[in-house]
Amino acid sequence: MSASRKNLRLAKVDADALPTVDQACVDEGESSSTEVIVAAVTRAIVEHRLQPGAKLVEQTIGDRFGVSRTIVRQALIRLSQLKLVRLEPARGAFVAKPSIIEAREVFAVRRMVESQMLRELVDKARPLDIKRLKAHLKAEREAVSRIDVATRTKLLFDFHVRLAEVLGNQVLIELIQELVSRCSLITLMYQSSDDAGASNAEHVDILRAIEARDADEAIRLMDEHLNTVEHRLTEHPRVPQLTLADALRP
Repeated sequence: MSASRKNLRLAKVDADALPTVDQACVDEGESSSTEVIVAAVTRAIVEHRLQPGAKLVEQTIGDRFGVSRTIVRQALIRLSQLKLVRLEPARGAFVAKPSIIEAREVFAVRRMVESQMLRELVDKARPLDIKRLKAHLKAEREAVSRIDVATRTKLLFDFHVRLAEVLGNQVLIELIQELVSRCSLITLMYQSSDDAGASNAEHVDILRAIEARDADEAIRLMDEHLNTVEHRLTEHPRVPQLTLADALRP
């Protein structure tokens, strides 16, 4: 296959891997075109539609969202700041490929941040917050049961964001969003197994401790949960090869 034909195929897979604006749950009336693209690419990464190292073609993304390459470039710069995209001079933009050292550092930060988050959350969570979190866990469980990989992956990561939202601290919410998005890339590259059912059960236990106002138990369970995920990481990166049909999945 010639280099030009190979690049054309890459461009098509990358474009179709991106959800539409509606799928990204972004209101264009309230968000800039740059934010729309950032949200769409982030979701595609979290749902494992885009693989580490995948090339992000500016023209293709611009055509997908009906914007100029300048707007696309701004979005890619923002994604690079979030450590989700790597920009290479004269080569373009690529989905990031975190190292195993970076992977372990991300999990270390998550343990520190989420432990303190839980301590505050146990004190401040209202019955309505608990109800919403239970509804999220129900959606997780249903996605796991029907083997909806894209949805269950997003929901499992989003649980941690939902916890942050209870405290209403926007800086914390954005930090957790960045960390879980980076973890999505990490697990795609390095995780040797994927036990979504076990992750959902661990989330249920964490929420039960929160509802019981037991901060120490909630923190213990969260540390155990994150340690379990980290211990599944291998020293040798694996980048699964998606078929075109997988990349086109809605």
